[in-house]
Amino acid sequence: MGDHLGSDGPFFVDIAAPLLVLFRAAAHSRLLCLFDPKTLWTVALFGAMWGVGNVSYGLTMRHLGMSLEIGVAIGVTLIVGTLMPPVMDGQFGQLFGTESGLVTMAGVLVALLGVGIVSYAGHQKEIQLRGETGEFNLLLGLFLAVMCGIFSSGMSFAIHAAQPIAAAAEHVGVNALYAALPSYVLIMGGGAVVNFTYCFVRLGLKKELSVRADLAQPRPTLIKNSCLAATGGIMWYLQFFFYAWGAANIPQHMAFVNWMLHMSGYVLCGGLVGLALGEWAGVGGRPVRLLWAGMLVIIAAANLVGLGMAS
Repeated sequence: MGDHLGSDGPFFVDIAAPLLVLFRAAAHSRLLCLFDPKTLWTVALFGAMWGVGNVSYGLTMRHLGMSLEIGVAIGVTLIVGTLMPPVMDGQFGQLFGTESGLVTMAGVLVALLGVGIVSYAGHQKEIQLRGETGEFNLLLGLFLAVMCGIFSSGMSFAIHAAQPIAAAAEHVGVNALYAALPSYVLIMGGGAVVNFTYCFVRLGLKKELSVRADLAQPRPTLIKNSCLAATGGIMWYLQFFFYAWGAANIPQHMAFVNWMLHMSGYVLCGGLVGLALGEWAGVGGRPVRLLWAGMLVIIAAANLVGLGMAS
């Protein structure tokens, strides 16, 4: 990766350059021919599917609690988002018929185990610190979590379907590290349509919700909340920015593991940040030991996947 960074100029120039190339090339009619309308619609619709998963995420948390929700939803997303793209490409036999595929699949299963352990530890923490959530409903929560996991896999499907767009970007001179970024406009645009629609419908139906009342808060509060929201959005986007970097450095025939590494890393980093911020203070030793065990299992899973790619 070092060859891609610092050789052509400052970091921010490297980020802006691909976009400038695309804007210049988009004016050329030949580039438009590289983008099949069916591909664009497919990518956007998968993005909308991912948007439905976002909406159901909050509903799941209400009925299942944060830790159990993350465990079930992320576990389903990890499995569906990892396995479906190679299945759709007709590579199912490669997953279970080669040594590389078997080792990689073992890594996926171990990662799922690690996610489950971390989530169970988090659930024990929630019970000790706050008790069960007031609206806890196991059956409804599990149903919503599974649906959330399936629909959230739309991001993985969209990135997979957007491969022709990335190829077209490389064709006009965009560095391979950034070639996937133009497709994010369609993917996240599809998700934004779903989220905006849901939010405005809620505003219309729930009279106790008022944008005017929110904007009437003191100026310092508005500035603080706006900065926090913007920071959260930027950090959230950067996960997929760096996802594109990682994908560019993984062999194409093993591209399906990108999603598994991303989802398991999501849970791993969540556990580490929780420990660093003191969220586990006052919790008994057993949940914390479970948390560390789960995170170590996730790290072991990542190493198994690495062995699978190398074999």
